[in-house]
Amino acid sequence: MGKGYSLDLRALIVAHVAAGGSRRGAAWQFSVSDSCAVKLVARVARTGCAEPARQGRPPGGGKLSAHLAFLITEVEAKVDITMPELAVRLLAERDVTASAASLSRCCARRASHIKKP
Repeated sequence: MGKGYSLDLRALIVAHVAAGGSRRGAAWQFSVSDSCAVKLVARVARTGCAEPARQGRPPGGGKLSAHLAFLITEVEAKVDITMPELAVRLLAERDVTASAASLSRCCARRASHIKKP
């Protein structure tokens, strides 16, 4: 994923437009795309802030996070459980469909919570 432009450059673009310059003129002067300058000025008008928006998915979400305690309990009860078996148990007891890959990623992220003998 690409990185956002620095706040200094963003402030210069916004100041140029606020001083009466055009958005495309600011883009040309500061060597950014026209789209960048237009969207930046629109964002500042909408939010009052020139900081870039957060990129990526927010942490801690996902449909399996609500069932994490159940998953940990199942793995601790049967240490050698496979992910397809865990998916079947989750579907049977919680009526939640999840792929083996999703369960594996979820368990790997929370590996410190799972105590194996």
